[in-house]
Amino acid sequence: MTSRYRATEGVNSPFPRRRTVVKAAAATAVLAGPLVAALPAGAATEAPAFLHGVASGDPLPDGVLLWTRVTPTAEAVPGSGLGPDTEVSWTVATDKSFTSIVAKGSLTASAASDHTVKADIRGLAPATDYFFRFSAGGTDSPTARTRTAPAADADVSGLRFGVVTCANWEAGYFASYRHLAGRGDLDAWLHLGDYIYEYKSGEYAARGTVVRPHAPLNEIITLADYRTRHGKYKTDPDLQALHAKAPVVAIWDDHEFADNAWSGGAVNHTEGAEGTWTARQAAAKQAYFEWMPVRPAIAGTTYRRLRFGKLADLSLLDLRSFRSQQVSSGSGSVDDPDRTITGRAQLDWLKAGLKASDTKWRLVGNSVMIAPFVIGSLTADLLKPLAKLLDLPQDGIGVNTDQWDGYTDDRRELLAHLRSNAIGNTVFLTGDIHMSWANDVPVDAGTYPLSPSAATEFVITSVTSDNLDDIVKVPEGTVSAIAAPLIQLANRHVHWVDTDRHGYGVLDITADRAQMDYYVLSDRTSATATSSWERSYRTRSGTQKVERTYDPV
Repeated sequence: MTSRYRATEGVNSPFPRRRTVVKAAAATAVLAGPLVAALPAGAATEAPAFLHGVASGDPLPDGVLLWTRVTPTAEAVPGSGLGPDTEVSWTVATDKSFTSIVAKGSLTASAASDHTVKADIRGLAPATDYFFRFSAGGTDSPTARTRTAPAADADVSGLRFGVVTCANWEAGYFASYRHLAGRGDLDAWLHLGDYIYEYKSGEYAARGTVVRPHAPLNEIITLADYRTRHGKYKTDPDLQALHAKAPVVAIWDDHEFADNAWSGGAVNHTEGAEGTWTARQAAAKQAYFEWMPVRPAIAGTTYRRLRFGKLADLSLLDLRSFRSQQVSSGSGSVDDPDRTITGRAQLDWLKAGLKASDTKWRLVGNSVMIAPFVIGSLTADLLKPLAKLLDLPQDGIGVNTDQWDGYTDDRRELLAHLRSNAIGNTVFLTGDIHMSWANDVPVDAGTYPLSPSAATEFVITSVTSDNLDDIVKVPEGTVSAIAAPLIQLANRHVHWVDTDRHGYGVLDITADRAQMDYYVLSDRTSATATSSWERSYRTRSGTQKVERTYDPV
């Protein structure tokens, strides 16, 4: 095969950069000790080395984005700003032994991109498995598998994606990633946000207990901090295993920046004491694009669209960069038409893409829940922890203002667009709130089910982050047994909710239906946690309704 490719380094990422990178501090030997915590335990100090694995992402019919990070010298740890420019070559083949090479090239890793590199490969065949690796100074990286998307006009019989969200390092181990990596049947996997968490050590752990400490130990604020935290995550063996088995399609949510981020700040950001939000946001974005195999279609944002033959397209949203500040008690109305969660340009892009789509299914990667949610007759002992989890005033209010419930004008406009243009088979894939849900998305929740459903939504629980039973500190299943029926009673479009478990999803799509299988972990604090199927829900083509099904795919 004749190879055509375009290779890009992280240093050339087109998003805004901080004017003042903390180079002087990062380059000092004083920081070398703390930053070494971002390396795997017992990691070899001889260089170069590929200590953070390899990854691929954003598959296209003719290509895929490849990523790695090289450690050229012992002191060149993530966030240090140290280490020489290093040539890194990459090779793509159709077999694990690399006897049939189809593309190869080289890049330069430098401290300017934290020694991360990306190769945006072209010239590959559609719907095909490939194997790739990187090399530097005579050292080879691990070998990884990736897969291209089907041709745009291909008749595709089925697609299968892993689905994950909310992976807090200090709250446990990433067994969800290990179990998805072990399947061997994924076309790709979707990460719906909160790939990393920004908190200082001990601030947000497993029921208050740190299972394994962050690096750095402080809350991450500077570019060096964000790079170090990303580097720590990429040392996890289960995360490395999943990245080595299938391409990822990722969006960010708030914790890639700071809790409850919006365009001008965040709940977990103190202007002045923690620098400016503009600088912190720019640092977080730069580190994200350096460390993630994500191809930004528009500079500084993760909203973009991928297509998988005639079966499905996937619109990926950025619900942090453009949103108005969340409404709090007495600070304004969630119905204010001047407030937005998407920004005007992104909402118009989403509406136009959904209307123009000619695929069977329209998937939307959505970081916060779009289905309406009101709190019904919950007792005080349940209302308080639920309000804490959902960032609600604890005296009780009917919406989570960080979700689409806090931006109802945008939601009304989008759902009206789906209805008025007869756009069916729209499925929102959602993370964020550390619970599993299967929802219809009604045009008017107050009159549902008399009001039609415009779409459906599958919400995935957290990999490790605290959920409702963790906050109350009771055994799994205790709170959900009480809260779930009350939530469903007050929200008739909610077919199922599990407030208490951790795990992942597997989305399987055919022409007839889109089905989500929900899996749960035996113990998020155990590195050897087992996985078991919990439930499955599907939406049949043409219905815009969710129904239970009793067998996983």
